[in-house]
Amino acid sequence: MSEELSLQELKSYLWESANILRGSIDAADFKNYILGMLFFKRLSDVYDEDFEKLLKTVGPELAGNPDMHTHFFRPDGCAWKDILNVSVNIGEKINHAFSQVTLANSPRLDGILDRIDFADRTKLNDAALSNLVQHFSRHKLGNNNVSGDMLGQAYEYLIEQFADDAGKKGGEFYTPSMVTKLLVMMLKPHELESIYDPCCGSGGMLIQAAKYLVSHGGNPSKLFMYGQEKNYNTYVIAKMNMVLHGYEDAHIEREDTFDAPRHLENGKLKQFDIVLANPPWNYPNWHHEKWRNGDSYNRFTFGLPPKGAGDWAWLQLMYSSLRPKGRMGIVMDNGVLFRGNSEERIRKGFLMRDLIEAVIGLTSGLFYNTSSPGCLVLFNDNKPEERKGKVLFIDASKDYLEGKAQNFLRQEDIEKTANTFDSFNTVERYCTVAGMDEIEENDYNLNISRYVDTTEPEEPVDVPEVITNLRTLQSERTGIQDKLDGFLKELGY
Repeated sequence: MSEELSLQELKSYLWESANILRGSIDAADFKNYILGMLFFKRLSDVYDEDFEKLLKTVGPELAGNPDMHTHFFRPDGCAWKDILNVSVNIGEKINHAFSQVTLANSPRLDGILDRIDFADRTKLNDAALSNLVQHFSRHKLGNNNVSGDMLGQAYEYLIEQFADDAGKKGGEFYTPSMVTKLLVMMLKPHELESIYDPCCGSGGMLIQAAKYLVSHGGNPSKLFMYGQEKNYNTYVIAKMNMVLHGYEDAHIEREDTFDAPRHLENGKLKQFDIVLANPPWNYPNWHHEKWRNGDSYNRFTFGLPPKGAGDWAWLQLMYSSLRPKGRMGIVMDNGVLFRGNSEERIRKGFLMRDLIEAVIGLTSGLFYNTSSPGCLVLFNDNKPEERKGKVLFIDASKDYLEGKAQNFLRQEDIEKTANTFDSFNTVERYCTVAGMDEIEENDYNLNISRYVDTTEPEEPVDVPEVITNLRTLQSERTGIQDKLDGFLKELGY
């Protein structure tokens, strides 16, 4: 058993656990068991380390006092070794331990560990569970062996691998990290700002915002993170993600954000400095009929979009949660840029209020659940003076690395796009700063190709030179023909 693990060793070790369950249950489901097991193993090993330190400093009686443990408390009979020593009904033992640990750490762990059912024998038998427990017993995952930052990176790696394994279903809980990184680099979160993702999936966008803050010398504990997720299993993953990264104060709630927004203040929607998200594209289940007679939260300021495509419903929901002078960055389907009728009216409303700052076209094949290219739309309720009445259009569709099953954004691609956004200048065949007059002439259509002409210019033709070359070729042809005629004559033809 190694004392310390490198990041690559940790990633490989954790991914091996997936192979234990592969084939016995669906790839889209076993992430819940593996991530739950990893979460509990980390908590258990950290508790053991804390207990040993307390034994030396305060003695055995106080070492078992819950108030002495700054991380998490683990009741008797719920240690990792207690699970390891069970050979039958392993799932029931895991469920019991998870339930007791949840109760002992309520409300911090409510709805995380106790929602994963390891006793479902239609999915997991004792043999598979025994192999999984034995595998996680190979290495200690406490702070002495694995730093919190390293474990957080490994957890993100697992989520990405699970998304890749799950195919189209992976897009329901994971946005490629490079897309998220680009979005955050343009939004530039600062200390003491609040940031909100109303469809947060596994929490990757919020985590990336905290990483950005750290990389710029900020304190992530001073970034106030909020999220909401409809799918319960994905919500659990997001909660675990926050805890493992050390962001236990992040406010992650579960429910349909349209039907039951959970972040409220005095009965009204709480508002945030930054909103960022990758909502479901062309979302048909946004309760269109329910809002026809009005919305108590007044979220659909610019009108109702069509029943079968809730993209502009999402955008209005997010805008209603934005503080005055706030900013938003959203990953969307390209259809939001040009579809007509009610969507055009809503789009015009945003433009007339000068809220849209930039539209960025991405390449196809970046996302798990669609081959569509998608785009990034940046909103700013406090544009700098030099950007007012203008929108920057960037065609970043050629900036990527081609993969076998999926395309990727490289670091240089991200930096190129982010720097272009910061510069906010027109660059021929790459980006255009368009005024509102030009956008109005295009009937408020934001299709990037209307503003950025990416066709390569034809080389200019030097007519006199072409004529000279033709005459030379004609002269050479005449000479060759004369020689050929001479040879034929000698041969009697």
